[in-house]
Amino acid sequence: MKILMLSSELAPFAKVGGLADVMGSLPKAIKKQGADVRLALPLYGNINIKKQKLKRVLSNIKVAGCNVNIWQGKIPNSKVIVYFVECKKYFCKKQVYCDNNQERFLFFSISILQILFLINFKPDIIHCNDYHTALIPSLLKNLDNNFLKETKTILTIHNLQFQGKTKIKNFSNQYLKKYLEQIFSKEKSENINFMVNGILNSNAISTVSKTYAKEITTKKFGEGIENIIKSKKKNLYGVVNGIDVDFFNPQTDKYIKQKYSIKTLNKKTENKVYLQKILGLPIDKNKAIVGLVSRLVWQKGIELFSEKFARLNCQFVFLGTGEKKYEDHLKKIARKYSDKISVNIMFDIKLANQIYAGSDIFLMPSRFEPCGLGQLIAMRYGAVPVARATGGLKDTIENFNFKKAIVKNKKATGFVFNKFSLIAFYRKLNNAINLYYNDKKSWKKIQLNGIKSDFSWDNSAKQYLDLYKKLIK
Repeated sequence: MKILMLSSELAPFAKVGGLADVMGSLPKAIKKQGADVRLALPLYGNINIKKQKLKRVLSNIKVAGCNVNIWQGKIPNSKVIVYFVECKKYFCKKQVYCDNNQERFLFFSISILQILFLINFKPDIIHCNDYHTALIPSLLKNLDNNFLKETKTILTIHNLQFQGKTKIKNFSNQYLKKYLEQIFSKEKSENINFMVNGILNSNAISTVSKTYAKEITTKKFGEGIENIIKSKKKNLYGVVNGIDVDFFNPQTDKYIKQKYSIKTLNKKTENKVYLQKILGLPIDKNKAIVGLVSRLVWQKGIELFSEKFARLNCQFVFLGTGEKKYEDHLKKIARKYSDKISVNIMFDIKLANQIYAGSDIFLMPSRFEPCGLGQLIAMRYGAVPVARATGGLKDTIENFNFKKAIVKNKKATGFVFNKFSLIAFYRKLNNAINLYYNDKKSWKKIQLNGIKSDFSWDNSAKQYLDLYKKLIK
């Protein structure tokens, strides 16, 4: 089977958020299972051709009035081929996202469809990701492209908040305008929406968890297009993301103070003490540490954390960047309770892993969470998640039920609360902390359940391959 994946981000070449991590890992897992999977990405200004050992395979191809070069490389430590689209007009800047994203990514999509014939790669499946490449299914239907007439398409929605809404008149390239006028010829309004078009025209739609797939058909989570998604419900699937279990591995993690395994879980305490030391918190190996590593934005429910939480018998460690009001909110509380709360407004991979390794509890009080990776990483490091029951959090965390005996909780991996409220969050965290101090046996069982859970990409890859096969049979 031949698969082409298209995305605006791909780690380690271009990363803004979790989409890059998915694209950097999922194709490798699919390749391991025997498929010929390749990717395509714009050649942004930050990508070093020499350092990444890219080779130019096509030169001066004319696309929508612009000259395009195609470079070829591989995802590091793999045999997965990546094609890079070079066009100075659209991708010379170092940033992945700029003001004219819809125009840039439409150009990227058309470029890829044009060059597949030239490089003689005819995919059975084109897998689009988020609104940036969501017009591919429609382009395939509208363009006279015999080479790809049998190709099926799938669109994965990683975050429905971002839909690529715009107007055709905003496009500066006359060639692209003509494509859009063809694609959106039936639109009565001048407003166009890339995501909606992708949902209506792809052969299948997927999201990054089964619960999120259900949620986006409701008014509460559907971002105004729930009825359109509902109309395609038969072709809507949910596949939970995985994590890179080689990178996120407490047995080999080069960033943490003390490596440990499921058999030496007691050594995790040394990471707690080290974390307290480097962050200036009072050193106490018996004190529960509660961690949070996240973008500090509206979606993540940061405002649920208040001064009231400082009364709990634990220390808090926060790491992330985002909207200033949430950064200021956390910093204000931390200034008042500096002996209990450490707030670190930065992006730091090393400190993130040290928090996963040093924390006893990990917080994710999200408003919504399509999949979430933090809870998966936390469980791998033996940090027990306390999270809201939404999207991928609901699908991946088995709730500990205090009303049931431990034998009934034998599969529990964490704690989830339903209502998005400070009280619900506080109560659940307080209950978790009490269990941590008063029932060591149950706590260890929860930790071990989390560590033993299989969140590798192999599971996700198998589910995607089954979906691809279903589309082309």
